[in-house]
Amino acid sequence: MKLPEEYIKKMSELLGDESEEYFKSLDEPRAYGLRVNTLKISPEELKNIIDIELSPVKWCKEGFYFDGSKRPSKSPLYYAGLYYIQEPSAMCAASLLPISPGDRVLDLCAAPGGKSTQAAAKLKGEGLLITNDISASRCRALVKNIEVNGVPNAVVSNETPEHLREKFPCFFDKIIIDAPCSGEGMFRKDPEAVKSWGTHKTEMCVGLQRDIIKNAAEMLAPGGMMSYSTCTFAPEENEAIIQEFLDNNPDFSLVEADKSLGFDRGRPEWIANGRGELEKCGRLFPHKVLGEGHFLALLKKSGEKAEPKPEAFPPPNKKKLKDFYDFCSEYLNISMEGCFEIHGTSLFKIPANIDFKGIRLQRSGLYLGELKKNRFEPSQAFAMTLKPEDVKNVISFSVGSREVIRYLKGESFEVEANDGWNLICIDKYPLGWGKIIKGRMKNKYLQGWLMQ
Repeated sequence: MKLPEEYIKKMSELLGDESEEYFKSLDEPRAYGLRVNTLKISPEELKNIIDIELSPVKWCKEGFYFDGSKRPSKSPLYYAGLYYIQEPSAMCAASLLPISPGDRVLDLCAAPGGKSTQAAAKLKGEGLLITNDISASRCRALVKNIEVNGVPNAVVSNETPEHLREKFPCFFDKIIIDAPCSGEGMFRKDPEAVKSWGTHKTEMCVGLQRDIIKNAAEMLAPGGMMSYSTCTFAPEENEAIIQEFLDNNPDFSLVEADKSLGFDRGRPEWIANGRGELEKCGRLFPHKVLGEGHFLALLKKSGEKAEPKPEAFPPPNKKKLKDFYDFCSEYLNISMEGCFEIHGTSLFKIPANIDFKGIRLQRSGLYLGELKKNRFEPSQAFAMTLKPEDVKNVISFSVGSREVIRYLKGESFEVEANDGWNLICIDKYPLGWGKIIKGRMKNKYLQGWLMQ
């Protein structure tokens, strides 16, 4: 790999005797990984049905390496949201943050959604996940990944950290900051990252990182924890940011990243007057582990965590939701409770009774479907949160069947099934809806998700 001379000089000085091994690693094949979506399936169950050999990622018990010549993103199992394709090193930040069901979690720089879907799996459908990205265009991929993974308790926002801070002071139990960075850990994965590298990019990123972590700190509740991570090796964007932050925030302390999981220590000697406690940070280097590289700092805020108060949801408007409840009565085996909002004709289930007025939202909760004239049409997102036992009419195809591919390509075809709405599944894993009329299925798979 041809690297900028200035970068070679910088890393040679930082790594010393290790530098030759580091530069050699950049000419080796990159590592490929997927993370099992435990909202839907266990790692053991996935191994039994996927036709790809998987080997474990040390720092993420749901993470696995796979052969880069394989294409798991082309499998119907991927369309069922059973796993997320994710660079192995990037799995560390949400994996080591101790998220528990019921927590209020913020993923501040979330798109395309790897760490958010990881956090959602830890929440197990309980509590609240606000997944945010400042870029409206990147939020489109974020919304899709949240929905494909069947996350029922997420709000997708498109805001600046400053605006969120004003709305949510001392609110979140856990915060994920995957900060924008100079991307030195992306060199093998993305040749454009090499071309765009420069000291000016690091300087620009430092300003953003300083602002992001400052605002995040003010949104973290007492006793809460946040992870700060980057996919760069630049100490200006890592140890220096953390040391400056700790100097300005004495109510925060570092929690050690478990070095037995493959992490190298933080490098206080790489910055001016670096404090020894920075060794508690973690680094993944491509010449030491199978991965592109990551920096991680776990930060805890002093104080006692407040016990969560039960949500007091306003009662649903039964008249406005009549068609929805009629659909539930006819087609579901479960009751739908909680807080609902209607935007135009779109119906959402809200994960928390919070006033989001003034916040730009891409999704205010789980999109359930459309309230049409005298009927309700369920959404793709709703289907992905269900289990076959939740629905009265289910059509289940095997993974390798021709019908699965036809369904994912948007085709309609003859089936033996009850008339009306049916949940279409691969074995026991939902793919979407089909509406059966006299033995023929009208395909309701979302157009934007069609298999190409």
